Parts: sequence; structure tokens; C-alpha cells
Amino acid sequence: MLWILLASGLLHAVDLPMGSAPDALDAVHFPDRLHAFVWRNWPLVPSERMAKVVGATPEAIEAMGRSMGLSGPPGITEDQWRRSYITIIRRNWHILPYEQLLELLDWTAEEMAYCLREDDFFFIKLGRLKPKCAPLRYSAPGEGAAARAGEIAGVVAGHFPDGVGVTQEPLFQFVRDLSAAPLGQTPPAKASVFAPRFCYSYFALYGDPLLEQELDPYPEGYLARLAASGVSGVWLQAVLFKLAPFPWDEALSEGYQTRLANLAKLVARAKKHGVGVYLYLNEPRSMPLAFFEEHPDLKGVVEGDWAAMCTSVPAVRDFMRGAVASICEAVPDLAGFFTISASENLTNCWSHHHGEGCPRCSKRAPAEVIAEMNATVCEGIAQAGTSAGLIAWDWGWRDDWVEDIVKGLPEGVTIQSVSEWSIPIERGGIKGVIGEYSLSEIGPGPRATRHWGFARARGLKTNAKIQANNTWELSPVPYVPVVENAAQHALNLRDAHVNGLMLSWTLGGYPSPNLEVVAEIGSADKPTVEGALDAVAERRFGPAAGPAVVAAWRTFSAAFKEYPFHISTVYRGPQQMGPANGLWEAPTGYASTMVGLPYDDLDGWRSIYPAEVFIGQFEKVADGFEGAITELKQATEGKEMDGAQATALAQELDVAGACAIHLRSVANQARFVVTRDRLAAAKSAEEAGGLLDTLAGLLESEIGLATRLYAIQSRDPRIGFEATNHYFYVPVDLAEKVVNCTDLLTRWVASERAKWGG
Repeated sequence: MLWILLASGLLHAVDLPMGSAPDALDAVHFPDRLHAFVWRNWPLVPSERMAKVVGATPEAIEAMGRSMGLSGPPGITEDQWRRSYITIIRRNWHILPYEQLLELLDWTAEEMAYCLREDDFFFIKLGRLKPKCAPLRYSAPGEGAAARAGEIAGVVAGHFPDGVGVTQEPLFQFVRDLSAAPLGQTPPAKASVFAPRFCYSYFALYGDPLLEQELDPYPEGYLARLAASGVSGVWLQAVLFKLAPFPWDEALSEGYQTRLANLAKLVARAKKHGVGVYLYLNEPRSMPLAFFEEHPDLKGVVEGDWAAMCTSVPAVRDFMRGAVASICEAVPDLAGFFTISASENLTNCWSHHHGEGCPRCSKRAPAEVIAEMNATVCEGIAQAGTSAGLIAWDWGWRDDWVEDIVKGLPEGVTIQSVSEWSIPIERGGIKGVIGEYSLSEIGPGPRATRHWGFARARGLKTNAKIQANNTWELSPVPYVPVVENAAQHALNLRDAHVNGLMLSWTLGGYPSPNLEVVAEIGSADKPTVEGALDAVAERRFGPAAGPAVVAAWRTFSAAFKEYPFHISTVYRGPQQMGPANGLWEAPTGYASTMVGLPYDDLDGWRSIYPAEVFIGQFEKVADGFEGAITELKQATEGKEMDGAQATALAQELDVAGACAIHLRSVANQARFVVTRDRLAAAKSAEEAGGLLDTLAGLLESEIGLATRLYAIQSRDPRIGFEATNHYFYVPVDLAEKVVNCTDLLTRWVASERAKWGG
């Protein structure tokens, strides 16, 4: 959106956000920042581009990489480059200043500002701050740097005999695999009591997918696989002024006809597979204050340099109504829209719960404003005369608003609620409550049940938003194989007579056994959890291995119920990075960020849980996964399976193994921080000696976990990926963790032992 605003003259010079701008963290296990830059960008950025940024030759960059034991560099395709920008920014956040980051990406400041603001709130994921980094310039390594690079090469050779830098499968291979036509005929979709059942693309880029068709979020083969997994709908984000003329500045809508044409093509392709397309509306979008200098009568609540376009102004509603109508007229087979109308972006004046800042909306009830906004969308659909539906999601609605909002909605609207929200829990003796994004607790909960009750009293349909595949509890795997939990949740929702399912937010769109058991529950005449698990396991793994896989799924599901859920833990814990997250010998002082950078912020990770409880709960979950994996391997050894079934089992073990490694690493990292901080306060050699033994054991454990996960990700590039975060880590990061831990063992722990006389 930002580049359109700039093109129209609404924005001028862009000041990239810095926040508090603390000093960047040094990676002391590398000879210097330049070596860290080369290592971290080796598999993602062409050497020519790295060289240009730091004033070197490609040959000098490649020589520096090889001096540390890196092989390659690997070939980097255009598709990989375009899908990696989030990963590239994150790994260079503490290495390069903005001006060199822009050069590395070949971006303008405006493009960076757009990414930080609009790409799923990326600046928030980076902590709302940019660390201070001096410009990085190439200089030939001195004697000390060269010697340290040689030591790193020795570590690499010792732990990764096949080399680091080029992997068995290239990054993003899953995009090609999922896009290809499935082998054989995909089975026709079964009728289901749940309609719709829709999810987000596993690999879509936020960007502008209806304009950038070369990065198709829903290729033909992927749609076929989703349909075969029981999915009946897909969604993508929409911005009304990108899909219809914006009457106050038509420059903002440049290319809207192309987007509509591409949307129509997507809808037609999806329809062939029995899949509908839904557009997510978070409208009307706020505008920069400069816009309101010419249109003061449209201005609503102000936040910073932006203000809401007030929906109490008839002209704003006229635009929304007309835009929705023109979209439906251009794409008459569009399945519908869903709205978030309180929070996310600033939209209507009550969307952030502070409508008192608007001279018009302050005189109206929040429920009236929000219901009216949703009614305006319905009016646009009716004006076009299509069968598109509207799903009004209650996300962000205050509890005391909900009943009146529902009463104010038109006939035919579906009310959607997060199924598990507000379920009370107790983990490790600590009482809490589920927010959302939970596979560890099975819904529905009291909040959703109450809101669906208001809907049914009006004769409206109901949707449950769930995460069938994965959640921020553990997102860097295509699915968490807690298949029994997913099946039981679906059965509970069927028994609660919920009409439809939103199967995922931006994470969770992989065709998986989890999606398949949800489909089984929805389609069976007399569904049971046992029947759904057995059917999916036999179909995927064959009759010989199926029962053992079901047993493992049950154990995974039971173990995951010990997860120490709190919404702060889910967002801020190190579970997304797992063993790729570094360890530090002294506190960094950095706070963990939302599914971004966990640092060493144990207090941020653990939220309501005492440190020992937090560690103990993750150990329980990890123990459960590890035990089930061992039993599954033993139970399936020598079982008769065809090639496809054997491959499916190997991949299932890799996914489960990656889960176990991440969970164990969270416990290790938390224990490391506790022990490190106790060592700093130690009073005796005896006390310090015991703490140092613990630290050494944890470092060895992390080396083992990182090495194992390196092998898994090298052969399965689905691991470590999530649509809005791209790759949380790539194999070279896991190799860096081995270097990091080895350095702490040989330098820091050894130094501390000498200090204490050990």
C-alpha cells in the first residue's frame, strides 16, 4: 500500500523506523562482523550482491566463506530470492545499517517501510527497534581472524562431514512439489456437515498476489491437494482501493482491473476443484494525515501519522458498498468475504476501541458502528446480486459489545469465533486461560459458545476458527502431529452444531493428516475419533504401519496437552527458532519479540510460569514426543509398505522429530539462562563447579539437537518455514549454533573453570 501512497503524492520522504536503537549484538563466535555477514547470507544472497554491499569482490567473499568451512556457495534461484526477503532482513538486523540492507535487497526506502508496516506487522516482530550498526566494509582478514576462521572450519568438519552450505533438497522445494499435478486421480471431495472449510496458502507471500502472478499463492496442483485433504475454501488478503476505484485519488487504485482479472482466473481455477475463494477485508483502510488535508470531512480517529476514514460519513460507506459491489460483479463466483472489524489495522473509528476520539462516532455506540460497517459490505454484495457470503469475525469485539453487534447485522451473515478462546487451563499447577492459537487445548470454549448462541438467536450461521495443523505454539513445522487433538476438536464442534470451519490463519495451510481427520469427522455418518484416525493412517501409511502411527499420534496429542500455554509464551518464546536461537554468556538486555527474535529473554518467554515450571512443562512435552518416536520406529521396523507409504512414514518421523527437537531446545535454553545467571552470582568454587557442569551438559545437548535438526531440514525444506515469517532458520544457522556452543564450551566455560580453580 505504501508505494501506491507515495506514487499518489500522499507521502514524501520516508524515515525508516529506529525505535530506541540500542547497540547491535556481536556474534563473538565469529572472527568479526564481516565473517558473520558472509556466513549468514551464504545460502540466501548471491556472492556478487554481498560483495557489492561491503566493497569486495565476489572471489574475496567466497574465499572468506570457504575459510570457515562453507561449501558452495549454492545456486540461488530468482524464485528463492523473491521468497526470502523476511529471512534476509531478520538475519542482518544486527549486522547492517538500513542503507546497506536496502542495497543488499536492492530496495528503496519506501519498499522497506512498506514491508516493515504491512508485511504482517514485521517491525513489531523485530521488536519495534533497529539496532545501531556501523557501516560494514570489507578488509582482508588479519592473522587472528584467519586463525579463528580455521578453527570454525575444524568445528564444521567435525560435526558436518558432508559439508555445510549446500543441502540435499533446495530451499522452497515444497513449493514446486505442491504446485505440480498430483500423481493419479485425486479423490472427489466428500460431503461434510462443515461448510465452508477454508484455509490460507502454505506459501503465499503477503505482497500483492493478485498483481504478481508469477508468485501464485494457489497453483493448480496445490488446490487439488487441498481439496483432497477436505478443504473447500481458501482465502487471501484484499484491500478495497486496490480492487476498485478510490474516488478521492484514483492513483491509489492503479492496476485494479488487472487484479480483478487475476482474481477471476483464480476463482475459476479453484472452482474446478470444488474450492471457493474468500477475501479478507480489514476496511476501510486508514490514511496518512496528509490525505485529510484535502478531505477533512472524512477524518476519524487519529493514531500517530494516520487517521481512520470514518464510516459514520455516508461517502465512506458509499465507497465501501460500491467497491464490494464492483468486485462481486467482476467475479460473480467469488465465495465471499470475511471481516475483522475491531483491531488489527486501524479501520472504523471503534476498531481500536477508542471511538471517543471521533466527533461523530463518539456519539454512537461501538456496536452500532461495527454492525453498520459489516452491513455495508452486505449491501454491496446485494447490489451486485451474487451469492457471495459475509463472515463477520468477532476477533477484537469486546464482550459487552457482541450481543448488540449481532443484533445489528443483516440476515445471512455468519458469525465466526475462535473456538478455544477463554478456556481455563492448569499446566504444572499454574492456572491460566487460552487466548487463541492452541492445539494443546481442545475447544470449543465459553466465549465462542456464548457468541454462537447470540448468532443462533438471530437465526444466523456460525463458524469456528481453529488451527488444525499448527499454531504459534509450534509453527516451524508444516503440522504438529497431534492428530487426535485435531480430530476431537472437530468432533466437539460437530456436536455443537457449528456450521463451518476456518482451518487456519496465515499458518497452517499444508495438506496434512490433521486436515484429513477433520474432513473425516465432517463427512462420516457416525464419526468417532478412533475411526477418523484409523482411516487417515491406513490411507497414508498402509494397514501394516497405520496402527503404530495412530498410537504415536495419541501419545503426541497427550504430551502436547502439557504445553505451558500463555499467549505471551506462544508469541514470545523461542519455540519458533528452536536450537537455531543463539546462546549468550551474559544477558543481552534485549526483550523477546512477537514470533520474531527470542534472544535470551526468559522472563518474556515464561510469562505466568515460574522458571522451573516452564522448563519442566517443556521437558514433559519433549519426553512424550521422543518416547513416541522411539516406539513408532520400533513398531514399524520391517513392516511391509510400498514406496509411497515408506516415504510418508519417513516424512512423518522427520516432522515429529523436528517438533521434539524444538521442544527440548526450549527447555535447554531456559535452563541455560537460569544457570548462567546463577553462575554470575555464585559464591563458592563448589557452587560454580556444579553450575558449570550443568552449562557444559546443556551446550553439548544443544550441539546434538542442532546437528540432528540440520540433517532433517537439509532433506526436508518444509522444516523451519512459515508463510509470513518465511524461513525462521536455514541449515547454515543450525551449523552456526554448533559453532556458537563450541565457542562457549572451549572459551567461556573453560575460562570460568580456570577462574574458579576447576
